[in-house]
Amino acid sequence: MQMPIDERVLEALDSSGLILSPAVIAKNIDYTRAEVNRRLTVLVNRDFVTRVERGYYEIAERGQQYLSGEFDASELDSDDHS
Repeated sequence: MQMPIDERVLEALDSSGLILSPAVIAKNIDYTRAEVNRRLTVLVNRDFVTRVERGYYEIAERGQQYLSGEFDASELDSDDHS
């Protein structure tokens, strides 16, 4: 995971409880849409976020577990530059 952007993305999805687009997430966490989009791809591949449909995402159970401290992201591979 790349901090702090990954945590910010997860927090935005979790706190809203909504299905959000990369543009909406980016606007609320002060990163570009391109940065958020790149990180969402990684977060989806690692099961932290679910792609609901093209361009819309929600937090997955693993993402919620990570935010609550129940999942240690250091267990993942360190190839965050995807």
